[in-house]
Amino acid sequence: MTTETTAKETREFKAELKQLLHLITHSLYSNREIFLRELISNASDAINKVRFDALSHEDKLEGDKDWKIRLTPDLTNNTLMISDNGIGMSRETIVDDLGTIARSGTKKFIESLKQANATERPELIGQFGVGFYSAFMVADRITVVSRPIGSTPDQATRWESDGQGEYTVEPTEKATRGTDVTLHLKDDAKDFLNPWQLRQLVKKFSDFIEHPVELLTEEEDENKTKVPKQETLNSQKAIWLRSKNEVKPEEYTEFYKSISGDDREPARVIHYTAEGSQEFKVLMFIPAHKPFAFHWEEPKPGLKLYIQRVLIMDPCETLLPPYMRFVKGVLDSSDLPLNISRELLQQNPLLESMQKNVIRNVLSGLEALKNLEPEKYKAFFLELGGMIKEGVGRDYANREKLADLLLFESSKSAPGKMISLQEYIDAMPSEQTEIFYLIGENRDILEKSPYLETFRVKNWDVLLLTDPIIDEFFIPSLHEFKGKKLKAVDRAEDESDKSPIEGAEKFTPLLAYLKSQLTEVRDVRLSKRLTDSASCLVGEASSMPKHLEQLMQKMGQMGDADSAKRILELNPNHATVQAVLQLHEKNALDARIEMYGRLLYDQAVIAEGSKVKDPSALARRINELIAKDAATS
Repeated sequence: MTTETTAKETREFKAELKQLLHLITHSLYSNREIFLRELISNASDAINKVRFDALSHEDKLEGDKDWKIRLTPDLTNNTLMISDNGIGMSRETIVDDLGTIARSGTKKFIESLKQANATERPELIGQFGVGFYSAFMVADRITVVSRPIGSTPDQATRWESDGQGEYTVEPTEKATRGTDVTLHLKDDAKDFLNPWQLRQLVKKFSDFIEHPVELLTEEEDENKTKVPKQETLNSQKAIWLRSKNEVKPEEYTEFYKSISGDDREPARVIHYTAEGSQEFKVLMFIPAHKPFAFHWEEPKPGLKLYIQRVLIMDPCETLLPPYMRFVKGVLDSSDLPLNISRELLQQNPLLESMQKNVIRNVLSGLEALKNLEPEKYKAFFLELGGMIKEGVGRDYANREKLADLLLFESSKSAPGKMISLQEYIDAMPSEQTEIFYLIGENRDILEKSPYLETFRVKNWDVLLLTDPIIDEFFIPSLHEFKGKKLKAVDRAEDESDKSPIEGAEKFTPLLAYLKSQLTEVRDVRLSKRLTDSASCLVGEASSMPKHLEQLMQKMGQMGDADSAKRILELNPNHATVQAVLQLHEKNALDARIEMYGRLLYDQAVIAEGSKVKDPSALARRINELIAKDAATS
């Protein structure tokens, strides 16, 4: 070893971790007990890693397969030690893992932590994946001694910090592989040395941990001599291996929290055993809302894959499609070979069969949540429904099932009320043959849209889609639902509709003139859809939707010049359009005709919720009209 790696060093925490530790050590928390859950979970992960590594490197274990997590309270020194015989950490790993937070979104997390109240902060720590640091809520100093797998006793490392901004790291000796985390407890945290308290916390948070969590204490024998006592605190039976009727709701909730980083109970638990040609056990959770961490970094899809209770891959992305990345859980198989490599595992046809089974059960779980607990499902959909829409666009085999899970507001429903496509179809009048929809930024804008006018007259409902980014992408892939085609109400009329507009012929010269002057539009036509508004803009049935164009422009994938020209539709019965017609019939060369035409165009742009390209020109035209009207009055 070099001098640099063997000498004792004092280092500073990275700036963002320093801020985090300051918040932890200088704030009061109402739920400090979660530190034990986090440290036990870390120890369990370390054991799982060494078990997986041992599948191909059995010799590295040196015979130590007695997997254990030990809690050792020391009342004399006011310390609590959490030990494991897991994979251990090298000096480099300790510096990397305990000296910084190498994740995007750290600054945003710290701001959220500052703003959260005291009862929320502990759960935020767990969600962010920095559970080790939660120990500073109860300890004014932490010592970590770790020896990695395959190393000798003199290749261990000692790390220590009081959480105030610096830490020390130095070489030390450790007889066995693994990690010892010693907490030097604060005066107000000595209750955590009480064996009864430790028993309760392990039972509450870590009963499902598959490795024994042992409490090492002393008791007096019959000769009043203190002798070591070793007590296993957890049941060790993985929760997913137990029968559903044996698991309490609160046990499911604690397990979900431990694997998801969420701080609330799940919306639905999916727990079953697949039998037949393949046998495996599955425990999955549908969240009640978007977990905190989703706001800056969405997790990879997949489940924790166990083979005969050995954690092989976390997450195994093959088990779930990307759009189901909100699902958390475990799949434990007895059919896959335990010594399979990760590369061969990904190619194993059994995984594809398992994925189909898992997807089918997730969809069934979502359907049950929607039908049996509609308010809970609505809350889920409002925050995570975008992923269901994503699935509609990606998963052809399950498209109709996913479409049946969609919820929408509509022009006839009260604000905040949402309906499914099936409910929309059930309420359609007999003469209506299509599902109509309109995409926009929000309900307020859509409700005022001129595109809805004719539907109000007919008393037909229109779905209001208010998430333009995802809605513009998934709707074209849906095409139809239960034999009913989906049709945007802001598109040109179907060419098959040949019914004439009464008196249309007298508008022909005016329409031709406006088309020649308004180069922004592809055509100027009379409208069958307008009843109250004077004008609106529509796209051709085959053209790119306006919102999608705007999105592509924001992403730099197309310029303004690439925008498809749309059609300006005029309401032949509107007083404004009639006045322009009369002016044109009186004097086709009157300069005001073009000005009025441009005002009608700008009106249409504003009505659809878009921005006028030249607001100053619009203001100038309005001012000129006001001045002329005032002068002649």
